[in-house]
Amino acid sequence: MDIALHVDHIACGYDHRPVLEEVAFQLHQGDMLGVIGPNGSGKSTLIRALTGILPLNKGRIELYGQDLASYSAKHISQRVAVIPQQAVIPFAFSSLEIVLMGRTPHLKRFQRERPEDIHIALEAMRRTDCFEFRDRPVQELSGGEQQRVIIARALAQQPAILLLDEPTAFLDLNHQVEIFDLLRYLCVHDHLAMLCVSHDLNLAAEYCTRLMMLHEGRIFAEGTPEVILTKTHIKEVFGTEVAIIQSPYSGSPQIVLKPGGKEQKWAGGITAHRNPTN
Repeated sequence: MDIALHVDHIACGYDHRPVLEEVAFQLHQGDMLGVIGPNGSGKSTLIRALTGILPLNKGRIELYGQDLASYSAKHISQRVAVIPQQAVIPFAFSSLEIVLMGRTPHLKRFQRERPEDIHIALEAMRRTDCFEFRDRPVQELSGGEQQRVIIARALAQQPAILLLDEPTAFLDLNHQVEIFDLLRYLCVHDHLAMLCVSHDLNLAAEYCTRLMMLHEGRIFAEGTPEVILTKTHIKEVFGTEVAIIQSPYSGSPQIVLKPGGKEQKWAGGITAHRNPTN
């Protein structure tokens, strides 16, 4: 498969505070790579680095064989689209107006949308099943409907790579499945390269072809969901006991949490608070 992104032992962070160290991997066309790990492990920082927003302290990122740093922001936006956890939409734009924003990288400064841009935006809305509310203010839509509009905006960019930062974080179960079904369809049928940050290990295991587990800013393990989601890995990286079962629908590994594992910790803390001399 074609290599969309080649990440060569990068290091980066904020205000001289390192976040990622020695991160190296490849993202191929038609691949959905799930990035998992605890809070603070560097997942969102990785997306900022992959879009060129966050400069590297070390290493190199190649976008289709060319150094990412050599691309302009506009050129990167023509190839790479980002879908955030929850888009901030401060004004009462219509859904179509939101999707048309995805055409900005393909327009000159102050240029208005052309008929072809409107056609591309409407087609993106059809593909994401949000065409019917193209004229409705986006703030009137449900969370799942809004997220479909945001995905349509990304598709209107006509990217080859999608970077997703917790795309279903605030959605209910039905909309989570709906969005991931759509993403998998786009990955397979449009041959898009996708990197998806997710806290939901079960969703990641069900939909991603590969998983990359981050721990303390480094890659702890990378491989298929069956290889990555083991009781040993979860215990070492997340610090919690789990059981691993197979999905009755797909056979993918699914995690079952063990309740009560932290009760002794909190009980000890409460006791210490009540009896500070002990």
